[in-house]
Amino acid sequence: MAQALLRWHDAHQFCSRCGQPTEKNVAGSKRVCPASKSIYYPQMAPVVITLVSDGTRCLLARQSSFPKGMYSALAGFCDIGESVEEAVHREVAEEVGLEVERLQYSASQHWPFPNSSLMIACHAAVKPGHTEIKVNLRELEAAAWFTHDEVVTALKRNDPYTQQQNGTVPFWLPPKLAIAHHLIKEWVEKSTCSTVPA
Repeated sequence: MAQALLRWHDAHQFCSRCGQPTEKNVAGSKRVCPASKSIYYPQMAPVVITLVSDGTRCLLARQSSFPKGMYSALAGFCDIGESVEEAVHREVAEEVGLEVERLQYSASQHWPFPNSSLMIACHAAVKPGHTEIKVNLRELEAAAWFTHDEVVTALKRNDPYTQQQNGTVPFWLPPKLAIAHHLIKEWVEKSTCSTVPA
């Protein structure tokens, strides 16, 4: 919260209506323009983060800015006038060319980097047999399907930066503090339960 508020105050020192300097209140919860009497409150940008599954595998992707070897869930900002559901459908279609059949809300998390965002985490399913990935290289560096066992191994990896003998960095996942980690772990737990005989 402190990180997000400091960044917001730093970026909102002037009134967008008259250009005069704004002043923050004692609590730091808003800024006021003495000239125009405008009041500004901190805002968060809604972001959908989605783990796509085909029933037996999950889809993970990476951007070029990610640390070497790290894969995560798909994510993108909600557009103005767009619902969470519409944003999930659009982002999945734009980034990997897949059509979401159904989705389920999981959890949310405030994320202050680089600006204040509200991460809205969802699980999404695509039709089995409709799983051909078409990576949008303007958005992503790579995307791939990963099996339950591959993801379980990655979750157990303590030191993701350890290189293998051939010099490659093994596939690894976001840290525990990230909601992407929560989504992936939740998928593993659900997949494990569905494969255990009754």
